[in-house]
Amino acid sequence: MSLATVYTRASCGIDSPLVRVEVHLSNGLPALSIVGMAKTAVKESKDRVRSAILNSYFEFPSRRITINLAPADLPKDGGCFDLPIALGILAASGQIPPESLARFEFLGELGLTGELRGVHGALPAAVSCAAARRSLIVPPENVDEATLCGEAVIFAPSTLLQLSAHLHQRQELALQSSSTGDLDCSHYPDLDDVRGQQQAKRALEIAASGCHNLIFCGPPGTGKTMLASRLAGILPALTEQESLEVATVYSISNHSGFRHFQQRPFRNPHHTASAVALVGGGSNPKPGEVSLAHHGVLFLDELPEFKRSVLEVLREPLESGEIVISRANQQVTFPAKFQLIAAMNPCACGYFGDLKRRCRCTPDQLRRYRDQVSGPLLDRIDIQINVNRLPAAMINHNHTAEETSSEVRQRVARCRQLQQRRTGKTNGQMTNKETEKHCILTVTDQQLLNQAVDKLQLSARAYHRILRVARTIADMDHAKDINQQHVTEAIAYRALDKENI
Repeated sequence: MSLATVYTRASCGIDSPLVRVEVHLSNGLPALSIVGMAKTAVKESKDRVRSAILNSYFEFPSRRITINLAPADLPKDGGCFDLPIALGILAASGQIPPESLARFEFLGELGLTGELRGVHGALPAAVSCAAARRSLIVPPENVDEATLCGEAVIFAPSTLLQLSAHLHQRQELALQSSSTGDLDCSHYPDLDDVRGQQQAKRALEIAASGCHNLIFCGPPGTGKTMLASRLAGILPALTEQESLEVATVYSISNHSGFRHFQQRPFRNPHHTASAVALVGGGSNPKPGEVSLAHHGVLFLDELPEFKRSVLEVLREPLESGEIVISRANQQVTFPAKFQLIAAMNPCACGYFGDLKRRCRCTPDQLRRYRDQVSGPLLDRIDIQINVNRLPAAMINHNHTAEETSSEVRQRVARCRQLQQRRTGKTNGQMTNKETEKHCILTVTDQQLLNQAVDKLQLSARAYHRILRVARTIADMDHAKDINQQHVTEAIAYRALDKENI
Protein backbone atom coordinates (compact mmCIF):
# COMPACT_ATOMS: atom_id res chain seq x y z
CA MET A 1 0.00 0.00 0.00
CA SER A 2 1.50 3.38 -1.02
CA LEU A 3 -0.93 5.58 0.97
CA ALA A 4 -1.14 5.95 4.78
CA THR A 5 -2.93 8.27 7.22
CA VAL A 6 -1.65 9.15 10.69
CA TYR A 7 -3.47 11.25 13.31
CA THR A 8 -1.79 14.00 15.31
CA ARG A 9 -2.65 17.36 16.90
CA ALA A 10 -1.73 20.98 16.15
CA SER A 11 -1.61 23.85 18.63
CA CYS A 12 -4.07 26.75 18.34
CA GLY A 13 -4.18 28.73 21.57
CA ILE A 14 -5.28 26.36 24.33
CA ASP A 15 -7.06 24.16 21.77
CA SER A 16 -5.52 21.20 19.99
CA PRO A 17 -7.29 20.58 16.65
CA LEU A 18 -6.92 17.26 14.84
CA VAL A 19 -4.44 17.02 11.97
CA ARG A 20 -4.41 14.16 9.46
CA VAL A 21 -0.94 13.39 8.13
CA GLU A 22 -1.49 11.81 4.69
CA VAL A 23 1.58 10.20 3.09
CA HIS A 24 1.65 9.04 -0.52
CA LEU A 25 4.50 7.23 -2.30
CA SER A 26 4.57 7.48 -6.09
CA ASN A 27 6.96 6.68 -8.89
CA GLY A 28 9.45 9.30 -10.01
CA LEU A 29 12.72 10.82 -8.94
CA PRO A 30 13.32 10.54 -5.16
CA ALA A 31 11.92 13.65 -3.46
CA LEU A 32 9.98 14.65 -0.37
CA SER A 33 7.51 17.53 -0.28
CA ILE A 34 5.34 18.75 2.61
CA VAL A 35 2.13 20.68 1.91
CA GLY A 36 -0.62 22.02 4.18
CA MET A 37 0.48 25.42 5.53
CA ALA A 38 3.61 24.00 7.18
CA LYS A 39 5.99 26.51 8.77
CA THR A 40 9.78 26.31 8.74
CA ALA A 41 10.18 23.95 11.71
CA VAL A 42 7.80 21.46 10.05
CA LYS A 43 9.48 21.68 6.64
CA GLU A 44 12.85 21.01 8.25
CA SER A 45 11.49 17.75 9.64
CA LYS A 46 12.27 15.98 6.33
CA ASP A 47 15.99 15.81 7.22
CA ARG A 48 15.38 14.72 10.83
CA VAL A 49 12.88 12.08 9.73
CA ARG A 50 15.18 10.63 7.09
CA SER A 51 18.10 10.21 9.50
CA ALA A 52 15.83 8.86 12.27
CA ILE A 53 14.36 6.21 9.94
CA LEU A 54 17.77 5.08 8.67
CA ASN A 55 19.36 5.02 12.14
CA SER A 56 16.41 2.96 13.44
CA TYR A 57 17.27 0.20 10.91
CA PHE A 58 14.36 0.94 8.56
CA GLU A 59 14.58 1.64 4.85
CA PHE A 60 13.90 5.15 3.59
CA PRO A 61 11.88 4.80 0.33
CA SER A 62 13.68 5.97 -2.82
CA ARG A 63 10.47 7.26 -4.34
CA ARG A 64 8.56 10.51 -4.64
CA ILE A 65 7.01 11.19 -1.20
CA THR A 66 4.14 13.66 -0.81
CA ILE A 67 3.03 14.58 2.71
CA ASN A 68 -0.23 16.47 3.21
CA LEU A 69 -1.07 18.03 6.59
CA ALA A 70 -4.84 18.43 6.63
CA PRO A 71 -6.73 20.68 7.12
CA ALA A 72 -4.76 22.83 4.72
CA ASP A 73 -5.89 26.20 6.17
CA LEU A 74 -4.64 25.48 9.72
CA PRO A 75 -1.09 26.76 10.48
CA LYS A 76 1.29 24.01 11.64
CA ASP A 77 4.46 24.75 13.55
CA GLY A 78 6.98 22.95 15.76
CA GLY A 79 8.71 19.60 15.81
CA CYS A 80 5.68 17.65 17.05
CA PHE A 81 4.92 16.44 13.48
CA ASP A 82 8.23 14.53 13.13
CA LEU A 83 6.88 11.31 14.61
CA PRO A 84 3.59 11.11 12.65
CA ILE A 85 5.43 11.95 9.40
CA ALA A 86 7.97 9.18 10.02
CA LEU A 87 5.24 6.67 10.85
CA GLY A 88 3.30 7.68 7.73
CA ILE A 89 6.34 7.01 5.56
CA LEU A 90 6.94 3.63 7.22
CA ALA A 91 3.27 2.64 6.91
CA ALA A 92 3.03 3.75 3.26
CA SER A 93 6.14 1.71 2.44
CA GLY A 94 4.79 -1.35 4.23
CA GLN A 95 7.36 -1.45 7.04
CA ILE A 96 4.73 -1.15 9.77
CA PRO A 97 1.07 -2.28 9.56
CA PRO A 98 -1.10 0.72 8.48
CA GLU A 99 -4.18 -0.66 10.25
CA SER A 100 -2.42 -0.41 13.62
CA LEU A 101 -2.29 3.41 13.38
CA ALA A 102 -6.03 4.09 13.36
CA ARG A 103 -6.54 3.85 17.14
CA PHE A 104 -3.60 6.08 18.04
CA GLU A 105 -2.58 9.73 17.83
CA PHE A 106 1.11 10.58 17.75
CA LEU A 107 3.06 13.55 19.04
CA GLY A 108 6.83 13.96 19.24
CA GLU A 109 10.03 15.36 17.82
CA LEU A 110 12.64 12.94 16.48
CA GLY A 111 16.37 13.03 17.07
CA LEU A 112 18.70 11.84 14.33
CA THR A 113 19.15 8.56 16.24
CA GLY A 114 15.40 7.86 16.29
CA GLU A 115 15.03 9.07 19.88
CA LEU A 116 11.71 10.73 20.82
CA ARG A 117 12.07 14.22 22.30
CA GLY A 118 9.58 16.36 24.19
CA VAL A 119 7.31 18.94 22.59
CA HIS A 120 4.97 21.73 23.73
CA GLY A 121 1.21 21.23 23.98
CA ALA A 122 1.04 17.60 25.12
CA LEU A 123 -1.70 18.24 27.70
CA PRO A 124 -4.31 19.88 25.42
CA ALA A 125 -3.53 17.14 22.87
CA ALA A 126 -4.20 14.50 25.54
CA VAL A 127 -7.54 16.11 26.45
CA SER A 128 -8.65 16.24 22.80
CA CYS A 129 -7.38 12.73 22.14
CA ALA A 130 -9.35 11.35 25.09
CA ALA A 131 -12.49 13.04 23.76
CA ALA A 132 -11.88 11.34 20.39
CA ARG A 133 -11.47 7.97 22.18
CA ARG A 134 -8.01 7.30 20.82
CA SER A 135 -4.75 6.53 22.65
CA LEU A 136 -1.92 9.05 22.59
CA ILE A 137 1.74 8.31 21.96
CA VAL A 138 4.08 10.95 23.46
CA PRO A 139 7.81 11.17 24.28
CA PRO A 140 8.83 10.23 27.85
CA GLU A 141 9.49 13.92 28.63
CA ASN A 142 5.79 14.68 28.17
CA VAL A 143 4.37 11.88 30.32
CA ASP A 144 3.89 13.96 33.48
CA GLU A 145 1.79 16.64 31.79
CA ALA A 146 -0.10 14.31 29.42
CA THR A 147 -1.23 12.05 32.29
CA LEU A 148 -2.78 15.04 34.11
CA CYS A 149 -5.78 14.26 31.93
CA GLY A 150 -7.05 11.25 33.84
CA GLU A 151 -9.26 10.04 30.98
CA ALA A 152 -6.42 9.83 28.44
CA VAL A 153 -4.68 6.56 27.52
CA ILE A 154 -0.98 7.41 27.28
CA PHE A 155 1.98 5.42 25.98
CA ALA A 156 5.56 6.75 25.99
CA PRO A 157 8.16 4.92 23.87
CA SER A 158 11.74 6.14 24.04
CA THR A 159 12.63 5.46 20.41
CA LEU A 160 11.05 4.96 17.01
CA LEU A 161 12.18 1.33 17.05
CA GLN A 162 10.46 0.69 20.38
CA LEU A 163 7.24 2.21 19.03
CA SER A 164 7.47 0.00 15.92
CA ALA A 165 7.68 -3.10 18.14
CA HIS A 166 4.50 -1.98 19.91
CA LEU A 167 2.65 -1.42 16.62
CA HIS A 168 3.76 -4.86 15.41
CA GLN A 169 2.47 -6.26 18.77
CA ARG A 170 5.86 -7.79 19.46
CA GLN A 171 6.60 -5.82 22.64
CA GLU A 172 3.74 -3.97 24.31
CA LEU A 173 4.40 -0.55 25.82
CA ALA A 174 3.49 0.09 29.46
CA LEU A 175 0.40 2.21 30.08
CA GLN A 176 1.40 5.48 31.77
CA SER A 177 -0.42 6.72 34.86
CA SER A 178 -0.61 10.07 36.63
CA SER A 179 1.88 10.76 39.40
CA THR A 180 0.48 13.97 40.94
CA GLY A 181 1.27 14.23 44.62
CA ASP A 182 -0.39 15.90 47.58
CA LEU A 183 -0.58 19.66 47.89
CA ASP A 184 2.64 21.11 49.27
CA CYS A 185 2.83 24.84 49.89
CA SER A 186 6.27 24.70 51.53
CA HIS A 187 7.91 26.43 48.55
CA TYR A 188 5.81 29.55 49.23
CA PRO A 189 7.29 32.04 51.74
CA ASP A 190 5.36 32.01 55.01
CA LEU A 191 3.30 34.91 56.32
CA ASP A 192 4.80 34.63 59.81
CA ASP A 193 8.03 36.12 58.42
CA VAL A 194 6.30 39.52 58.26
CA ARG A 195 6.46 41.40 61.57
CA GLY A 196 3.59 43.71 62.50
CA GLN A 197 1.63 45.36 59.67
CA GLN A 198 -1.64 43.92 60.96
CA GLN A 199 -3.79 46.23 58.85
CA ALA A 200 -1.91 45.23 55.69
CA LYS A 201 -2.22 41.54 56.63
CA ARG A 202 -5.94 42.04 57.16
CA ALA A 203 -6.22 43.56 53.68
CA LEU A 204 -4.20 40.66 52.25
CA GLU A 205 -6.57 38.12 53.83
CA ILE A 206 -9.63 39.98 52.51
CA ALA A 207 -8.09 40.02 49.02
CA ALA A 208 -7.41 36.28 49.22
CA SER A 209 -10.86 35.46 50.61
CA GLY A 210 -12.77 37.25 47.85
CA CYS A 211 -10.23 37.20 44.98
CA HIS A 212 -9.94 40.98 45.01
CA ASN A 213 -7.21 43.03 43.33
CA LEU A 214 -4.91 44.78 45.80
CA ILE A 215 -2.24 47.50 45.81
CA PHE A 216 0.17 48.38 48.63
CA CYS A 217 1.53 51.93 48.74
CA GLY A 218 4.20 53.06 51.17
CA PRO A 219 7.83 54.09 51.76
CA PRO A 220 10.69 51.71 50.89
CA GLY A 221 11.38 48.87 53.30
CA THR A 222 7.94 48.71 54.94
CA GLY A 223 7.25 45.13 53.80
CA LYS A 224 5.11 45.67 50.71
CA THR A 225 6.95 43.09 48.59
CA MET A 226 7.15 40.60 51.48
CA LEU A 227 3.40 40.81 52.00
CA ALA A 228 2.58 40.51 48.31
CA SER A 229 4.85 37.49 47.77
CA ARG A 230 2.95 35.62 50.50
CA LEU A 231 -0.48 35.93 48.90
CA ALA A 232 -0.16 32.69 46.91
CA GLY A 233 0.67 30.79 50.12
CA ILE A 234 -2.67 31.68 51.76
CA LEU A 235 -4.83 30.81 48.74
CA PRO A 236 -6.69 27.47 48.73
CA ALA A 237 -5.67 24.66 46.40
CA LEU A 238 -6.84 24.63 42.81
CA THR A 239 -9.70 22.33 41.89
CA GLU A 240 -8.98 19.56 39.40
CA GLN A 241 -10.59 21.52 36.57
CA GLU A 242 -8.66 24.69 37.45
CA SER A 243 -5.43 22.69 37.64
CA LEU A 244 -6.00 21.32 34.13
CA GLU A 245 -6.65 24.83 32.79
CA VAL A 246 -3.46 26.19 34.36
CA ALA A 247 -1.36 23.20 33.29
CA THR A 248 -2.71 23.56 29.74
CA VAL A 249 -1.48 27.16 29.53
CA TYR A 250 1.98 26.12 30.73
CA SER A 251 1.99 23.18 28.33
CA ILE A 252 1.57 25.36 25.24
CA SER A 253 4.01 28.07 26.40
CA ASN A 254 7.77 28.08 26.04
CA HIS A 255 8.17 27.97 29.82
CA SER A 256 8.97 24.92 31.89
CA GLY A 257 6.11 22.63 32.76
CA PHE A 258 3.58 23.26 35.51
CA ARG A 259 5.45 21.53 38.31
CA HIS A 260 3.12 22.04 41.27
CA PHE A 261 -0.23 20.51 40.43
CA GLN A 262 -3.13 22.10 42.39
CA GLN A 263 -0.98 25.07 43.48
CA ARG A 264 -1.78 28.61 42.47
CA PRO A 265 0.77 30.10 40.05
CA PHE A 266 2.61 33.23 41.17
CA ARG A 267 4.08 35.43 38.43
CA ASN A 268 6.36 38.36 39.17
CA PRO A 269 7.52 40.02 35.91
CA HIS A 270 10.23 42.69 36.03
CA HIS A 271 9.16 46.27 35.36
CA THR A 272 11.10 46.25 32.07
CA ALA A 273 8.63 43.69 30.63
CA SER A 274 6.98 44.64 27.34
CA ALA A 275 3.26 44.63 26.59
CA VAL A 276 3.68 41.43 24.53
CA ALA A 277 5.47 39.73 27.43
CA LEU A 278 2.62 40.72 29.73
CA VAL A 279 -0.42 39.74 27.66
CA GLY A 280 1.11 37.39 25.08
CA GLY A 281 1.60 37.57 21.34
CA GLY A 282 4.25 36.97 18.71
CA SER A 283 3.99 35.75 15.11
CA ASN A 284 2.98 32.37 16.56
CA PRO A 285 0.94 33.64 19.55
CA LYS A 286 2.09 32.42 22.95
CA PRO A 287 0.61 33.10 26.41
CA GLY A 288 1.88 36.10 28.36
CA GLU A 289 2.25 36.68 32.09
CA VAL A 290 -1.48 37.34 32.58
CA SER A 291 -2.29 33.88 31.19
CA LEU A 292 0.57 32.18 33.06
CA ALA A 293 -1.02 33.67 36.22
CA HIS A 294 -4.42 32.14 35.33
CA HIS A 295 -6.27 31.15 38.56
CA GLY A 296 -3.28 32.55 40.46
CA VAL A 297 -1.48 35.80 41.28
CA LEU A 298 0.16 38.42 39.06
CA PHE A 299 2.45 40.59 41.20
CA LEU A 300 3.69 43.89 39.74
CA ASP A 301 6.36 45.34 42.02
CA GLU A 302 7.31 49.00 41.60
CA LEU A 303 4.12 49.59 39.60
CA PRO A 304 4.88 53.15 38.37
CA GLU A 305 8.21 51.92 36.94
CA PHE A 306 6.32 49.94 34.29
CA LYS A 307 5.67 51.84 31.06
CA ARG A 308 2.19 53.32 31.12
CA SER A 309 1.39 51.75 27.73
CA VAL A 310 2.29 48.35 29.20
CA LEU A 311 0.05 48.78 32.23
CA GLU A 312 -2.90 49.87 30.11
CA VAL A 313 -3.06 46.45 28.38
CA LEU A 314 -4.14 44.98 31.73
CA ARG A 315 -7.46 46.81 31.74
CA GLU A 316 -9.33 44.47 29.38
CA PRO A 317 -8.23 41.10 30.88
CA LEU A 318 -8.95 42.40 34.40
CA GLU A 319 -12.58 42.82 33.34
CA SER A 320 -13.10 39.93 30.90
CA GLY A 321 -10.84 37.23 32.36
CA GLU A 322 -9.35 36.42 28.94
CA ILE A 323 -7.04 37.93 26.34
CA VAL A 324 -7.74 37.82 22.59
CA ILE A 325 -4.73 38.06 20.25
CA SER A 326 -5.55 38.76 16.61
CA ARG A 327 -3.22 38.10 13.70
CA ALA A 328 -3.75 38.27 9.93
CA ASN A 329 -4.38 34.53 9.59
CA GLN A 330 -5.73 33.57 13.01
CA GLN A 331 -7.29 34.75 16.26
CA VAL A 332 -6.27 33.11 19.52
CA THR A 333 -7.93 33.41 22.95
CA PHE A 334 -5.99 32.68 26.13
CA PRO A 335 -7.58 32.51 29.61
CA ALA A 336 -6.52 35.24 32.06
CA LYS A 337 -8.53 35.02 35.29
CA PHE A 338 -5.79 36.28 37.57
CA GLN A 339 -5.64 38.19 40.83
CA LEU A 340 -3.60 41.39 40.51
CA ILE A 341 -1.47 42.54 43.42
CA ALA A 342 0.85 45.53 43.10
CA ALA A 343 3.25 47.56 45.19
CA MET A 344 4.40 51.14 44.74
CA ASN A 345 6.12 53.99 46.53
CA PRO A 346 4.12 57.18 47.17
CA CYS A 347 6.60 59.20 45.05
CA ALA A 348 9.84 58.88 43.10
CA CYS A 349 12.08 59.28 46.17
CA GLY A 350 9.70 57.12 48.20
CA TYR A 351 9.16 59.33 51.22
CA PHE A 352 6.11 61.46 50.44
CA GLY A 353 3.97 61.61 53.59
CA ASP A 354 6.62 59.85 55.69
CA LEU A 355 6.93 61.45 59.13
CA LYS A 356 10.55 60.30 59.54
CA ARG A 357 12.05 61.29 56.19
CA ARG A 358 11.51 64.46 54.18
CA CYS A 359 10.30 64.04 50.58
CA ARG A 360 12.66 65.60 48.00
CA CYS A 361 10.22 65.46 45.06
CA THR A 362 8.89 68.61 43.42
CA PRO A 363 5.13 68.82 42.70
CA ASP A 364 5.84 68.15 38.99
CA GLN A 365 7.92 65.07 39.80
CA LEU A 366 5.21 63.79 42.12
CA ARG A 367 2.54 64.33 39.47
CA ARG A 368 4.58 62.60 36.72
CA TYR A 369 5.32 59.64 38.98
CA ARG A 370 1.70 59.08 39.93
CA ASP A 371 0.47 59.66 36.38
CA GLN A 372 2.31 56.49 35.34
CA VAL A 373 -0.63 54.59 36.88
CA SER A 374 -3.82 55.72 35.19
CA GLY A 375 -7.13 56.33 36.92
CA PRO A 376 -8.96 53.62 34.93
CA LEU A 377 -6.41 51.02 36.08
CA LEU A 378 -6.62 52.11 39.73
CA ASP A 379 -10.40 52.00 39.40
CA ARG A 380 -10.12 48.24 38.79
CA ILE A 381 -8.14 47.63 41.99
CA ASP A 382 -10.58 46.82 44.80
CA ILE A 383 -8.29 47.34 47.79
CA GLN A 384 -5.84 50.24 48.01
CA ILE A 385 -3.96 50.48 51.28
CA ASN A 386 -1.06 52.48 52.68
CA VAL A 387 1.73 50.51 54.38
CA ASN A 388 3.45 52.71 56.96
CA ARG A 389 6.90 52.45 58.50
CA LEU A 390 7.23 50.13 61.52
CA PRO A 391 8.68 51.26 64.85
CA ALA A 392 11.96 49.61 65.77
CA ALA A 393 10.34 47.56 68.54
CA MET A 394 8.11 45.78 66.00
CA ILE A 395 11.09 44.71 63.89
CA ASN A 396 12.66 42.82 66.78
CA HIS A 397 12.86 39.09 65.96
CA ASN A 398 11.95 38.21 69.55
CA HIS A 399 8.52 39.69 69.04
CA THR A 400 5.42 37.56 69.64
CA ALA A 401 4.98 34.86 66.98
CA GLU A 402 2.84 35.86 64.01
CA GLU A 403 0.10 33.86 62.31
CA THR A 404 1.35 31.32 59.76
CA SER A 405 0.16 31.04 56.18
CA SER A 406 -1.44 27.68 56.98
CA GLU A 407 -3.70 29.20 59.64
CA VAL A 408 -4.82 32.02 57.37
CA ARG A 409 -5.30 29.63 54.42
CA GLN A 410 -7.85 27.61 56.38
CA ARG A 411 -9.98 30.71 56.99
CA VAL A 412 -9.64 31.78 53.35
CA ALA A 413 -10.72 28.33 52.16
CA ARG A 414 -13.84 28.36 54.37
CA CYS A 415 -14.74 31.83 53.10
CA ARG A 416 -14.37 30.79 49.46
CA GLN A 417 -16.44 27.66 50.01
CA LEU A 418 -19.26 29.86 51.31
CA GLN A 419 -19.05 32.03 48.19
CA GLN A 420 -19.03 29.00 45.90
CA ARG A 421 -22.24 27.74 47.50
CA ARG A 422 -23.85 31.16 47.08
CA THR A 423 -22.96 32.06 43.49
CA GLY A 424 -20.56 29.40 42.19
CA LYS A 425 -17.73 31.98 42.09
CA THR A 426 -15.74 34.27 44.37
CA ASN A 427 -17.08 37.68 45.35
CA GLY A 428 -14.47 39.47 43.26
CA GLN A 429 -15.74 37.68 40.13
CA MET A 430 -19.43 38.52 40.59
CA THR A 431 -21.22 40.46 37.88
CA ASN A 432 -22.97 43.76 38.65
CA LYS A 433 -26.36 42.01 38.65
CA GLU A 434 -25.10 39.34 41.08
CA THR A 435 -23.55 42.07 43.23
CA GLU A 436 -26.87 43.92 43.54
CA LYS A 437 -28.63 40.66 44.40
CA HIS A 438 -26.23 39.42 47.10
CA CYS A 439 -24.93 42.74 48.51
CA ILE A 440 -28.12 44.30 49.87
CA LEU A 441 -27.65 47.23 52.25
CA THR A 442 -29.95 48.87 54.77
CA VAL A 443 -31.19 52.40 54.06
CA THR A 444 -28.65 53.89 56.49
CA ASP A 445 -25.72 51.92 55.05
CA GLN A 446 -26.79 52.80 51.52
CA GLN A 447 -26.76 56.50 52.40
CA LEU A 448 -23.27 56.08 53.91
CA LEU A 449 -21.99 54.46 50.73
CA ASN A 450 -23.63 57.07 48.51
CA GLN A 451 -22.00 59.89 50.49
CA ALA A 452 -18.58 58.21 50.15
CA VAL A 453 -19.03 57.74 46.40
CA ASP A 454 -19.99 61.41 45.96
CA LYS A 455 -17.21 62.74 48.18
CA LEU A 456 -14.47 60.56 46.63
CA GLN A 457 -15.96 61.04 43.15
CA LEU A 458 -15.93 57.30 42.53
CA SER A 459 -17.18 55.58 39.38
CA ALA A 460 -19.99 53.04 39.13
CA ARG A 461 -17.31 50.35 38.81
CA ALA A 462 -15.69 51.41 42.09
CA TYR A 463 -19.15 51.49 43.73
CA HIS A 464 -19.77 47.84 42.87
CA ARG A 465 -16.25 46.85 43.90
CA ILE A 466 -16.78 48.40 47.34
CA LEU A 467 -19.95 46.34 47.69
CA ARG A 468 -18.07 43.14 46.79
CA VAL A 469 -15.32 43.87 49.31
CA ALA A 470 -17.99 44.55 51.97
CA ARG A 471 -19.62 41.22 51.12
CA THR A 472 -16.26 39.45 51.59
CA ILE A 473 -15.69 41.13 54.96
CA ALA A 474 -19.16 40.02 56.03
CA ASP A 475 -18.38 36.45 54.93
CA MET A 476 -15.18 36.52 57.01
CA ASP A 477 -17.29 37.57 60.01
CA HIS A 478 -19.80 34.76 59.25
CA ALA A 479 -22.50 37.42 58.86
CA LYS A 480 -25.51 36.76 56.67
CA ASP A 481 -26.09 40.45 55.93
CA ILE A 482 -23.71 43.33 55.31
CA ASN A 483 -23.71 45.88 58.14
CA GLN A 484 -22.32 49.38 58.61
CA GLN A 485 -18.96 48.14 59.95
CA HIS A 486 -18.37 46.09 56.80
CA VAL A 487 -19.25 48.98 54.49
CA THR A 488 -17.07 51.43 56.44
CA GLU A 489 -14.06 49.11 56.26
CA ALA A 490 -14.57 48.51 52.53
CA ILE A 491 -14.67 52.28 51.90
CA ALA A 492 -11.49 52.72 53.94
CA TYR A 493 -9.66 50.50 51.45
CA ARG A 494 -9.85 53.19 48.73
CA ALA A 495 -6.75 54.98 50.06
CA LEU A 496 -5.44 56.19 46.69
CA ASP A 497 -8.85 57.52 45.69
CA LYS A 498 -8.91 59.61 48.87
CA GLU A 499 -5.54 61.19 47.99
CA ASN A 500 -6.88 62.31 44.60
CA ILE A 501 -9.71 64.51 45.95
